[in-house]
Order: sequence, then C-alpha cells, then structure tokens
Amino acid sequence: MITMAEGLRLPTNGLDYTILAIYFAVVLGIGFAAKRSVKTSLDFFLSGRSLPAWVTGLAFVAANLGATEILGMAANGAQYGAYTVHWYWIGAIPAMVFLGLVMMPFYYGSKVRSVPEFLLHRFGPSSHLLSSIIFAVSSVLIAGVNLYAMAIVLEALLGWPEWVAIVVAGFFVLAYITIGGLSSAIYNEVLQFFVILAALIPLTVVGLKRVGGWDGLTSSLTDSHGGDFLTAWGGTGIGEANPLGANWLTIVLGLGFVMSFGYWTTNFAEVQRALSAKNGSAAKRTPLIAAFPKIFIPLVVVVPGLIALVMEPSLGKTKDGLQYNDAIPVLMRDLLPNGVLGIAVTGLLAAFMAGMAANVSSFNTVFTNDIWAAYLKKGREDAYYLRTGRVVTAVGVLIGMGTAFIASSFSNIMNYLQTLFSFFNVPLFVVFIIGMFWKRTSAAAGFWGLLSGTVAAMVNYFWFYKQGVIAIPSDQGANFVSSIVAFVVGAVVMFVVTLVTKPKSAESLAGLVYGTTSPGMEELPAEGDDAWYRKPALLGWGAVVLAALCYIPFSF
Repeated sequence: MITMAEGLRLPTNGLDYTILAIYFAVVLGIGFAAKRSVKTSLDFFLSGRSLPAWVTGLAFVAANLGATEILGMAANGAQYGAYTVHWYWIGAIPAMVFLGLVMMPFYYGSKVRSVPEFLLHRFGPSSHLLSSIIFAVSSVLIAGVNLYAMAIVLEALLGWPEWVAIVVAGFFVLAYITIGGLSSAIYNEVLQFFVILAALIPLTVVGLKRVGGWDGLTSSLTDSHGGDFLTAWGGTGIGEANPLGANWLTIVLGLGFVMSFGYWTTNFAEVQRALSAKNGSAAKRTPLIAAFPKIFIPLVVVVPGLIALVMEPSLGKTKDGLQYNDAIPVLMRDLLPNGVLGIAVTGLLAAFMAGMAANVSSFNTVFTNDIWAAYLKKGREDAYYLRTGRVVTAVGVLIGMGTAFIASSFSNIMNYLQTLFSFFNVPLFVVFIIGMFWKRTSAAAGFWGLLSGTVAAMVNYFWFYKQGVIAIPSDQGANFVSSIVAFVVGAVVMFVVTLVTKPKSAESLAGLVYGTTSPGMEELPAEGDDAWYRKPALLGWGAVVLAALCYIPFSF
C-alpha cells in the first residue's frame, strides 16, 4: 500500500485552500456546462463522437496520469533510478502508436461503443460477456485504489481523515460525471493535465536548483548508487543483478511488448477517449497526440524521485522512516512556498480524480451497454439507458469508495496495478491481435484464449512466484514474466482451438479483420485533416523516433 511517513504535514494556509476551492468550483462548473450537450446515451457515454483530436489526445494522457502513477513512478525513480524510463519510452510509446495506426481504424470504423463490444462482433457473446465482466471488476478496483492512495496522501499532508478525503473526492467525481457524462470527464481531464503540470514543473525546477543542477544530481547519485543507476540498460544483461530484478529480454518482451501493448491497446479507460473523437482521423490521432507529452512525463515524475533521493538519502532505507512513496510529498514540504504549495496539492488531487474518473466513466459505459443492455434489459428506449448510465455511475463511485477502504490489503499499489494488467489486459491483447490478423480464428478460440491467458498469468504469479517454485528477484520482474506467460498460453490455446472449430463467415468479419473493410471504415478525411502535420503516420513514427532518441543520454 502507499504509506506516508510521519512529519510530512504541509504548512498550508488560507491561500492554498482558496486555490483548492477554486479548482473544485471549476470542476463542477465544467460538469454543468457539459450537461447541455447530453441529450442521448451516445452523448453521455461517448460525447456524441464530437470532440476534436487535441481534446481527446490530452484527455487520453491525463486519464493515465493518475496520482498513483505520479507517486508510484517517482517512487520507482528513487528506488530503481533511470530504469524507470522504460515504462514510458518502451513501455508506452510503441503501443500507443500501434493503437493509433493499426487498431483505432477497427475500433472506430466498426462504430463500437466499447472495447468489449468489438469482441462481440468479432467472436460472439461468450467472449463479449467474459471481457465485460473482467473489465467492469478491474475498473472499480482501480478506481478504489486511486481513492485510497489519495486519502493516505491527504491525511499525511493536510491532516484530513481518510474517510473525509475519500468521500469528498468521490462526491466531486460522481457529481461531474453524472451531470455531464463523458464530455464532463474529458474536459476536466484536459484541465487536470495542465493543473498536474503546474504542480510538477516548479517542483522539478526548484529541486534541480537545490541539488546543483543536472550535473550535481548525477554526480551525487553516481557516488552513492554506482554508474548503472543512471543508465537505462546498464546491468540488464541476462544473469546480471540490478535493482529492477529484470534483464533486457524481460524488459523488451514482458514490459515493452505484451504488458505495454496489452494495456494501451485494450484498456477502455483510455480507448474510450479516442472513441469520443469527431471522426476516424481524429480517433487515430488521439493516442498519437497523447504520445508526445507522454514522452516527456519522466522529466517531471521520475526526475523528482531522483532529486528526493539526493535530498533525503535515507529514503526507503528504514521501515519506519521515509519511504520511496514519500518522494513527491518530501519535495513539496521542503521546496514549495504557500500558493505554489496550494497548486501542488491541487495537482495531486486533480491527478487522483483524473485516474478515478477515467475508470468510473469507462465502467458505466461497459456495464450499461455491454452487460445491462446486452443481456439483462434488451430493447428499451434510449432515455432508459441514459438514466441507467447515470445510476450506474453513482453505483460505480460507491463501489470505488468501498474498494478504497479495503485497498490496504495490497502490499504495493504500483506492483498491484501492474499485476492486474498482466492478469487481464495481456490476455485481451492476445485475443485482439490474433483476431484482427487471422481470419480463421473462431469464436470458441476467442473465449478460451482469453480465459486460459488470464488463468495462466494468475497461476504463474500466485503459485510459481509467490510459492517460490521459480526464483524471480522482484514483483515487477514477476509481472513481466506473468505477461509473457499469459501471451504465450493464450496464443497457443487460440491456435489449437481454432484448428478444431469452425470459423466465422467471411461476410461477418468485414471491417473486423485486417485486410477487410466495411462502409464505416471508408470515411473520407474531414476538411483540414489531410494537412501534412496531421498525418497519423508522421505523428506516430515521429513519436517512436523521439522516444528512441531520449534513450541516448541514459545509455552510457
């Protein structure tokens, strides 16, 4: 779990709380403004597919930039050093580009309202229902983790009781999503993106100045932790020991391929933002636009973790002292004056709320459309499903509050989230990628591939790793291995089952498998979308090249 050490209480005053109050007022104002555009269930769940690419792109990256990532990746920076950049440059950018260039034409062109609905068209009801249940459960679990982590932080920094923080943040998320639907969540995520940056950039700049700039930072950490600590690949040879507990092969295959592609291409909390875009071109550009700020997020998340390690050398060294999770709060306490401190606290709160809102808004869409309307209450009028979506939003927030109170059973939040991704997202990716590129794959193969991949990842983690049957140095290393196991087992099962079962007809696969098209996918670019700087291929490959170049300073 995220735990905060004693002595982190921030010297906040009336100015800081005024900034926080203004933020809450703006959040609700956006919700009421968005309400005017909500007339149908499509408006509520997917913003009427009307939003421009720059809005959906920023919302895409903000939905992922929750405070668990900010605190967790700063903690990883302090604990693992420059190895943490792998989660961004190899563990995010290639998969985001693949989503935009390859998978979004299928998602958006088939006019599905969710990721599980695509499985309904490609494989059938069994895969659809299984994936819907898995996603609904994981969404409220992750929403609860965001709430719990926020409560722990605010209790330590501001003295708020845990239950007060959980109820206050949960209420505001409930209010603005119930009122304005996905549009409210997305426009708030755009606001939250800039608020988060306004909090983290001063922290990084002032912190670097305090430790003597980049040269002072690298000199101090090289002396205390060795030369490999500030390299991305040093010490990752097979058989070599490093703090991450992973070698280059498990990093490239486990994180860079199966876990990364599994998360970014199938996680509806992000894909939903792209599905709300105004046309197919904007949908493809959504994750590609998001990739560019994602490349530079380590500068304001990982680097503060390194700074905190220099300023507080005892970080993570003793059980009762400052922990790696305290990296960002320590810098806030020691570096920021009032006013700026209020912005930083608001940024943390905005990050928690963005993470929770992304999961709640995706939960209400999947539960209402893919479970309730598809299997329990079919054929009702649209107004009924709009009302149901609002009720389900409230239920999702309340369940999230409940899971927040039991989240303390998890030993480490970031490791827990990565474990969830290896259990659920990677098997989904196997089913999607094979189903999209192999016409012969049958409906039964989709269901058994998804189920077997999920079970295989769980068996590897809970039996082979936790019971010590095989030696894996760390939880993160175990998650990488579980991802590889899930991918391999799911793929093999799909191949075998496909060979002994009947495939779907070619006509039913139009627009769902690579090499086929449907009328919905033959969309002409909107005016201006054919400009050279909006070309998806240019944006995508530009992001990949830029991410690769970012490795150069951390390679020697």
